Amino acid sequence: MAKNILPIGTVVLLMNATKKVMITGFFQRTKEGDKLWDYAGCVYPEGYLDKEKMVLFDHGQIDKIIAVGYQDMEQFVFHDQLNKVLQSQKQEG
Repeated sequence: MAKNILPIGTVVLLMNATKKVMITGFFQRTKEGDKLWDYAGCVYPEGYLDKEKMVLFDHGQIDKIIAVGYQDMEQFVFHDQLNKVLQSQKQEG
C-alpha cells in the first residue's frame, strides 16, 4: 500500500507504459476481489471511457509523476483519515 497517497487528479506515467493515467480513486478491488490496488485511474487526456477501461495500479508501479492533483484542507483531512484506516487494517492483518 502507498504510504504517501497522491491526490485525485494526479497524472502519472506507469513503468513500461506510453500512455499517462489520471488518478480517480483509491483502494479498489478487482471483480474477483483477490487484489486491493492502491489507485484507480483513467487514461489521460481521454478520461473515463467505461468501467472496462479503468486502470488499477499500485504506487510502486509509478515511473514518473507528471502533475500533482488539486490539494486543499478537505483533501488533507481525507488523506489523514484514509491513512488512519490503512494503519488500523495493517494492525488487524
